[in-house]
Amino acid sequence: MTGLKKSIPAIAALALLGSVAMPAMAQDGPGAGKTIKMAQATWDTGWFHAEIYKQMFEELGYTVEGPTTLDNPPFYQAVGYGDVDLWVNGWFPIHDTYRPAFEATAEIVGAVAAGGALQGYLVDKASAEKFEIKSLDDFKRDEVKEAFDRDGDGKADLVACPPGWGCEVAIEDHLTKYELKDHINEIKASYSASMADAVAAYESGEPILFYTWTPNWTVNELKIGEDVVWIQVPEEATDDNAAAGIDGCVADPCVMGFEANDIVPVANSEFLEENPAVATLLKSASIPLEDIFAQNAAMNDGADKPEDIKKQASDWISDNRDTVDGWLEAARKAGE
Repeated sequence: MTGLKKSIPAIAALALLGSVAMPAMAQDGPGAGKTIKMAQATWDTGWFHAEIYKQMFEELGYTVEGPTTLDNPPFYQAVGYGDVDLWVNGWFPIHDTYRPAFEATAEIVGAVAAGGALQGYLVDKASAEKFEIKSLDDFKRDEVKEAFDRDGDGKADLVACPPGWGCEVAIEDHLTKYELKDHINEIKASYSASMADAVAAYESGEPILFYTWTPNWTVNELKIGEDVVWIQVPEEATDDNAAAGIDGCVADPCVMGFEANDIVPVANSEFLEENPAVATLLKSASIPLEDIFAQNAAMNDGADKPEDIKKQASDWISDNRDTVDGWLEAARKAGE
């Protein structure tokens, strides 16, 4: 979907975690002698829960290859073909555009986090109040474009999404639908670098416009309702497209332009049939959004190395041992 990209060395290092030996206690589980070919998304805000699931698979006795870091299009093609078995980084409905690549041979199963993943456009609160910005349509006004034009091209600058992310397609659709291509310039470079630049600009007193999603480190750096506010897309609110009670939005109900998403596992159907323990675990397990948010904030503060993510995941499992053991016990029974 969305997210932060690491350097190739960091990604490679994370992938090497797949070769770490399994705990001795897992050797006789339902996965003994079996391998899971696991993928993970390019946005590093999804790597924490990928690592949690990986460690749970290992406790069931599986050897986990990867996770291999993939963009959305190659993952959904690969899981459809069976070249990889699964990931836990699906975002739906924003990933619906990829369904034709996988839905005949792979499926969504369970939910890492259901319904709470918000996404949309934000501006700094001071500028929203100064220019009375309520929606993207306000960026057609000359004084607004000028204030948010940081590169001198006559357009307001929007930190958007890199190519290949689901949000890139959605943002393109919005700017085309609302005739904003001549008024807003999309920044599609590395999201992490672009957002770091936006945060620095905000701290220097400059107006900023950006897309983000939750959970994400950005809303730890820029507090919604205090530093920044959600703005709307230029569309009349209806029961189908507006969400009530969104904290920090300029209106209530708030027409954000994006439905609340579920973060979900997507797995090859044949693999699930052959591995009922994995299917049961995926259906049972979930991770609270606030826990993902807390880890993302720690990662943004510098605890972002592969070994950090591995420890954050193992600590989460330890802190939730009773719940995790319940999931694993159900999975072991299913795999008998």
